[in-house]
Amino acid sequence: MDQLSAMRVFVRVVETGNFTRAAATLNMPKTTVTNLVQSLESHLRTTLLNRTTRKVMVTTDGALYYERAMQIISELDELDGSMSNSQSQPSGRLRVEMAGAFADLLVIPNLCDFHARFPQIRLDIGVGDRLVDYIAENVDCALRAGTPTDQSLIARKVGEISMSAYAAPLYIRNFGTPERPQDLLEDHLAVGYLNAQSSRVRSMEFRRDDENLEITPRYVVSVNDARTYVNAAISGMGIIQSPRFMVKETVEKGELVEVLSDWHCASLPLYIVYPQTRHLSNKVRVFVDWLAKLVQNLKVEESREQMRKAS
Repeated sequence: MDQLSAMRVFVRVVETGNFTRAAATLNMPKTTVTNLVQSLESHLRTTLLNRTTRKVMVTTDGALYYERAMQIISELDELDGSMSNSQSQPSGRLRVEMAGAFADLLVIPNLCDFHARFPQIRLDIGVGDRLVDYIAENVDCALRAGTPTDQSLIARKVGEISMSAYAAPLYIRNFGTPERPQDLLEDHLAVGYLNAQSSRVRSMEFRRDDENLEITPRYVVSVNDARTYVNAAISGMGIIQSPRFMVKETVEKGELVEVLSDWHCASLPLYIVYPQTRHLSNKVRVFVDWLAKLVQNLKVEESREQMRKAS
C-alpha cells in the first residue's frame, strides 16, 4: 500500500462526504478509492469511517487521523512548493482565519479575482476573531487587526485601514453629540470592543494638530465581534470607532453618522500572522501580496470618496 496516497484519498473522502464524490474529484475509480481506505484501516488496525448506504461518518479515531493527515499533507505540499520553480503556480490548501467583517466585506467580495489568479489554491476560511492553535488546527495564517502582541508568531503588515468615529441618530437624540474625545470619559458612552488576544477593551486614539489622545471610554456593553460592534452602535448603545469601509452602507442609509470629524482617528493596522515553525510558503506569500493590494485599493477608493465629498 502507498500510505501517502491512501492518506490523501481518505482526506478527500472525509471532505466530500462519500466515496463517489471523492473518486470523481480525484479522477479515480470508486473501487480504487474504497480499496485504499480499507487498506489504510487494515494498516492502522482501526475503523476510520462508518459507512451506510447514504453517507459516510467519521469515527473518533478517523477524526483524529484526519487532523494529523491534513497537517502532514500540508507540510509536504509546502515542501514541494518551496523546492519547485518560483515561477510555477502555487497550489494546495490554504487555511486562513479572519474576523467575520473582514471576510464578508473585504475578502469574499474580491475572491473571484484571487481564484482567477491562483486557480490551484483551495482556500479554507475560518471566520472569527479568536485565539488559534495554528499547529493543532492546521491553520496556515490569520488576518488580524491591530498590532500583534504574541511573540511566538511572525507578523507581516499588509496595510492600514482608515477609521472614524460614529454614533446612531437615536444615541444623538438621547445624549447629544460629543464635542471632544474627552467627552467619552465624562458625559458620553461608547460601545467597547473586546480584544480577543488581550481580553481587554480596546482604547480609542484621536489626533488633531500636535495633540494625541488615547481614550479608554466609558461603556455599558462590550463585544468581541466587529459586526456586533456596529449593530450595537446602530441600536443607540454608544459611540464606536470603526473602519470606514465597514460602515459605508450603514452611513449611506442614515443608521450611523460620523462624529468628532475634526479629529483624526488612528488608522487600524492589518497583519498576516503565522507560527515561527512554518516558513512563508508560496501560497501564503501570494495571498499576502494579493491582500495588501486589496487594502491599498480600498484606501485609494476612500481618498477619492473624501475628495468628492469635499468638492
